[in-house]
Amino acid sequence: MVTVRGRPTAQLPHLTALVLVLGFNIALGGLKKNGISSQISEESNEQRKMTVEPNDIVFIIQSQKQSFHAKQATKLKQDILLQAEAISQHLPTVLLIHELSKHEGAWTIIPILQHLSTTYSKKSWFFFCEEQTRIRVPKLLDVLGRYDKNKEWFLGKGLCDEQSTIIHHYAFAEDPAAFKYPDFAAGWALNTALVNRLAKQVKNEKPFADFTIDLKHEIALFIMDKAGGPQMTPVVEFCTEDKTSSEAAKCATTFQTYLPFCGTPVEKKDVFFAVKTCKRFHQERIPIVKKTWEKQAAIIEYYSDHADSSIPTVYLGIPNTERGHCGKTFAILQRFLSSAVPEAPWLVIVDDDTLISIPRLRTLLSCYNPKEAVFLGERYGYGLGTGGYSYITGGGGIVFSREAVKQLLTSGCHCYSNDAPDDMVLGMCFNSLGIPVTHSPLFHQARPVDYPKDYLAHQIPISFHKHWNIDPVEVYSSWLGNEDDLISDQMNWKQTQSREDL
Repeated sequence: MVTVRGRPTAQLPHLTALVLVLGFNIALGGLKKNGISSQISEESNEQRKMTVEPNDIVFIIQSQKQSFHAKQATKLKQDILLQAEAISQHLPTVLLIHELSKHEGAWTIIPILQHLSTTYSKKSWFFFCEEQTRIRVPKLLDVLGRYDKNKEWFLGKGLCDEQSTIIHHYAFAEDPAAFKYPDFAAGWALNTALVNRLAKQVKNEKPFADFTIDLKHEIALFIMDKAGGPQMTPVVEFCTEDKTSSEAAKCATTFQTYLPFCGTPVEKKDVFFAVKTCKRFHQERIPIVKKTWEKQAAIIEYYSDHADSSIPTVYLGIPNTERGHCGKTFAILQRFLSSAVPEAPWLVIVDDDTLISIPRLRTLLSCYNPKEAVFLGERYGYGLGTGGYSYITGGGGIVFSREAVKQLLTSGCHCYSNDAPDDMVLGMCFNSLGIPVTHSPLFHQARPVDYPKDYLAHQIPISFHKHWNIDPVEVYSSWLGNEDDLISDQMNWKQTQSREDL
């Protein structure tokens, strides 16, 4: 399903789009008026060396409930505390975000700002990071010591869009590179003075957008635009280089370019692929699937509104809809559990314009247990500031364990109409069952050109979506078809885990 802010493109009102563009252009004018380079220069001149102790920092790890990810985050927490213990008796606070709040939207940060402000008001810094971010605590203390804690600071490794992109609602279309936002993999920091300002803003005016699409971009925009806070200050010591690289010596943080690998990749026969299509795209999109990733699939079916023996397609009795595809998706789920198809532990539902690396997916799935309820892909959010739910956006592919499908269908949760947005309905259903969305940034709702090159540089991507103005076969070959990268990455992952377990 093609979604913009979680809804089909055709449903986005033209007036709303115009307001978004005008708002972003106004913000862009503010950026230019302020002068980013001159501001950073002035900040550098004003920075004073200050002593920062480990217990001045609250570390917040972007952890997840799912067992594999919770274990990774716990290992990072232990590493931070061990490093701190080696240099000080006063240890930092380390929080796992999935344990911090029962609020489903805690991962979007904004709903927990008031809690952070009131609970940790005597701290100086809040440092946010991913579960695979690696932190050199002494170096981080030195870096933070350069910044006057009495002023407001938003620190990170800067990313910027190279062209206006749909995932950011075509923000800053006049000059996309003018707006910097943090690469979460490198870690990012807010000082307490700024957190207090943001918490007050949240209390006085609920700033929550309906949809959470790309959190790192939306956080930066909230700080600068909604809360009137500072632009992000780039910090060269916040890095995404591998910690073994020669460039990592200067870094306070590093990040391993990795594809999680936990043993033997799942077998081909254990993954069932369901491709959603319609008669309109039989000749345009299905040949691309067959030229690229179909040959890597042991079990694959194409579900259409028209039976075509040349592909072949399966007609499930659900007519095609212009908007959502909820009826078709739930029919696929029911067929997956039926005797009509081979039994498999995993189901992957994709669009007919999804490009996916099956070898990489099989490697990733080695870290998950299909006997657990697993609902995996790229996470979006709807209404998370006021309750709401997380969901997996469909374009990059949605992965279900067999157990997750069983629990979903047994619950009786269903589509309210055949053309309801399937990905959002699935999110609502799993949320009501208490089954968490498991996020992987290696799935992508958009094309490679829609993401900063620096962001993709530390990924081994699993999927991309859309054929707009690209050669999809070339994109597959360049980004997803190199199995030599996969073998190398498996070896690196094993070596890294062995070193960290010592």
